[in-house]
Amino acid sequence: MKTNEIAFIGLGKMGANMSRRLIQRGVSVHGFDTSPEVRDSLAKEGVKTHDTIASLVSSLESSPKIIWMMVPAGAIVDSVIQEVLPSLKKGDILIDGGNSRFSDSVRREKDLQEKGIAFLDVGTSGGIGGLANGYCLMIGGAKEAYETVKPIFVHLAPEQGELYTGKSGSGHYTKMVHNGIEYGMMQALAEGFDLLHHSPYEMDLEKVAALWNRGSVLRSWLVELLEKAFQEDKSLDKLLAYVDDSGEGRWTVEEAIARSVPTPVIAASLFARFRSRRENSFGDRVLSALRKQFGGHAVKSK
Repeated sequence: MKTNEIAFIGLGKMGANMSRRLIQRGVSVHGFDTSPEVRDSLAKEGVKTHDTIASLVSSLESSPKIIWMMVPAGAIVDSVIQEVLPSLKKGDILIDGGNSRFSDSVRREKDLQEKGIAFLDVGTSGGIGGLANGYCLMIGGAKEAYETVKPIFVHLAPEQGELYTGKSGSGHYTKMVHNGIEYGMMQALAEGFDLLHHSPYEMDLEKVAALWNRGSVLRSWLVELLEKAFQEDKSLDKLLAYVDDSGEGRWTVEEAIARSVPTPVIAASLFARFRSRRENSFGDRVLSALRKQFGGHAVKSK
């Protein structure tokens, strides 16, 4: 089966760019967002936008219908599912590509399976760079549904950038651990550059970041983004060292405790974010800058 049509619910930073990437690859994309301004803007770029979810789903001509939700984790996902359900038929496929807790995805898959609707939980990584570079996709749920949607996944991902991780919940579980690791990596960079900032030498931190990203063991997209952040604000003085957390770091630590798996680095990085809300250290300004660079997350300015 050749899949060339999909509907997106939620056209924020990620949903909008994923829609753009699919349009660039010849996929027909329908979209809904609560913001009329967002709908109007993306309609000019080729997304077939709709004023209601019912209109969105009914406009799909493919069978099965594939609906991809890119909405914030929590109660809003359940709310959207309830709004979509009346327009779905047996065999249709519903995807949650947000940062939902894996246990919620297991519950949702079970409920939808009883109604004949397939549910895939897709951990999605790539941030605002995903449009150009592709998205890393971690996909859990029924294997048959995965195979149906696979052409879409291949369009969204770079080469070898999508993986079927197993039964329901496994995609979001993998993404949860991914984000926990990300917390630890970011914290190590923040602490290291904090030490360089306070060293007895007059370090050009932008040049250090640039250097480390050329041949060193530390070279990575995070270090590239740090170089870019220093280019924009040499001392990060425009930022407050207030670092939020989306919840996945907490869930990773909670799961580690539940399974008696030691994750001291991830736990410490989570607690460091709590601490950042009480201080304004340079290291925490590095963390704040990194989140803005890779995910377009909001920051607090002085």
